[in-house]
Amino acid sequence: MSMNSIREVNFDGLVGLTHNYSGLAHGNVASMSHGGLVSNPKEGALQGLAKMKSLMDAGYAQGVLPPQQRPDLGALRALGFSGSNSEILAQAAKQAPQLLRAVCSASSMWTANAGTITPSVDAPDGRVHFTPANLQSSFHRYLEPKTTGRVLQAIFRDEQRFAHHPVLPATPAFSDEGAANHTRLCGEYGEPGVHLFVYGRQAFGDERSSEREPKRYPARQTLEASQAVARQHGLSEAQTVFAQQHPEAIDAGVFHNDVIAVGNGPVLLYHEMAFLDEERTLNELRAKMSTPLIPVRVPVEAVSMEDAVASYLFNSQLLSNPDGTMTLVVPSECQEREAVWNTIQNFILAGNNPIGEVIVKDVKQSMRNGGGPACLRLRVVLSEAERAALTGRVLLNDALYSDLTAWVNRHYRDRLTSEDLADPQLATEVLTALDELTQLLQVGPVYPFQLG
Repeated sequence: MSMNSIREVNFDGLVGLTHNYSGLAHGNVASMSHGGLVSNPKEGALQGLAKMKSLMDAGYAQGVLPPQQRPDLGALRALGFSGSNSEILAQAAKQAPQLLRAVCSASSMWTANAGTITPSVDAPDGRVHFTPANLQSSFHRYLEPKTTGRVLQAIFRDEQRFAHHPVLPATPAFSDEGAANHTRLCGEYGEPGVHLFVYGRQAFGDERSSEREPKRYPARQTLEASQAVARQHGLSEAQTVFAQQHPEAIDAGVFHNDVIAVGNGPVLLYHEMAFLDEERTLNELRAKMSTPLIPVRVPVEAVSMEDAVASYLFNSQLLSNPDGTMTLVVPSECQEREAVWNTIQNFILAGNNPIGEVIVKDVKQSMRNGGGPACLRLRVVLSEAERAALTGRVLLNDALYSDLTAWVNRHYRDRLTSEDLADPQLATEVLTALDELTQLLQVGPVYPFQLG
């Protein structure tokens, strides 16, 4: 296997047709503060596609993952609502509007939470390994894993090259939020890597461990979940580092580690408050990595926790270039905070590290719900043969971009309020659009309505 043929593919989630601002995510400051605003699903989907297209044009490998079926009427039926689809929606809107908002969430657009991936170069059986995240910490996201698993299995179908593992038990002890709390550090993508798993709490810890947990907002990832995923993928102790996220960061609104740190290749760009034991985390990474770690530490004096959370500086994409440099893809909110923009220009870009370019992207529809550029993508390191083995039409090119843009313009609304979620016509529009999308992407039946 040629090392040069191994590339990272960013699979971005398409923003769903029911994208709305319901403020569902406790601990996600942006989501909570924008609850009740009128959303624009069409603009959101087109913003996401524009980001994908610009990165594809710049030479980066880009894939697409479809949104989920929403509203999830099956969930409402399981919770005791009955009758026709329109009757169920009307009952839910009247009796439990918060449940209706939850089953309409378009949160699957943030595919960094879709699952955890181990590339074949790190796995003992030489296959790419996938574990969908159970997302049990919030009801609206707990609804996602079954469809996520079907989508991943539909695309990564070749059993000789891809291995799919069951979702961890959906209990607080094994709370798993996927790749948003996982970073692979390495030299070249084709070289063996070290997997940094970041957790917020220990389910089976002692009293001392509970004292080091956040007090204001819940810690979503457990150590036990991270360890279980590592075991599923066959990762050894020499290949893994488990680090606790700083509880004060979680209480400041850093609900996932990818809101406070981003890694790529040998570079770890992180905020001073990212890890509870920063020194131990860095030392263990240095000891286990075959390539020297390049830490880029942003001190709190340069970027406050408030600015870090508001700008999503660390929820940026860090991408490798053929010349050995890296490009940082940041949300436009980073330009709106003087301290953040100064840090990017005068510290990160000017520092002794491979990051040599910054690209600014407008993903405001996603940002208002608490998801930046890094939330929107699931990173999958694939060889040329593995890319060729993918099922469906999911690797972005000009023709697929054109088809997806036309599909969005045909089917998406440009205005959506919480009241609109009870509209039975919206549910019909979604099914029509998703049925067409699975044909466009050639992934086969993956949605509940297609499977009967």
